Amino acid sequence: MTHTLHRSGTAQSLARDYVWQLYHAKGVNDHNLVERLRQAIAIVEEVGSVNWGDVKSGSVITLAAQEIKARITEKSRIRGVFTSRGQVTEFLRRMRQADLGLCVIISGLLDSVFLACQEAGLKPHTINYSLGIFGRQALAADEDSLDITTMCGHHMVPDGLAKQMREKVRGGQLSPEEAAVKLASFCPCGIFNQERAAELLGREKKLSPPR
Repeated sequence: MTHTLHRSGTAQSLARDYVWQLYHAKGVNDHNLVERLRQAIAIVEEVGSVNWGDVKSGSVITLAAQEIKARITEKSRIRGVFTSRGQVTEFLRRMRQADLGLCVIISGLLDSVFLACQEAGLKPHTINYSLGIFGRQALAADEDSLDITTMCGHHMVPDGLAKQMREKVRGGQLSPEEAAVKLASFCPCGIFNQERAAELLGREKKLSPPR
């Protein structure tokens, strides 16, 4: 899904950021879907996804995992984020073994995603690329804010909020971890990587004036 492709940042930072998604096609692979999604979530939890959710109900940042699982329906869209290539490899390997008949989508640095697929014994079916920003780039937010806001592909984390959280971290009002969780709570999909956000916000703390 293209809304996960446009995550801004350095290769070093993005190496700890991999979005996963589970999809189905109506009338094709939607038989007994709820139970199969719950089985897939069990795999996700075992592998250790830092954030995940169902856009129809919310993410584990705002709801208990059990409540999200209880609310799953045939219209659910389950998505989340891993923080290492090793997790991606293990997730793909376990999903292949479980053979749940779901479409699995991974977004991340291509070299790392390709390697994870190879390690899991899989070959990508389809590839989408992000070609960057076109048009009047001067109107876009600064790079430090974009590194944060683009982790929510639907832009539910606005530039102004990212700027506010950066200022609060710099002023010592919030820790990077607290600010990151606040930002993640605005992304119902569950693809916002609060661990990466905390690392990015940690740079603001280093910029704070000495007391």
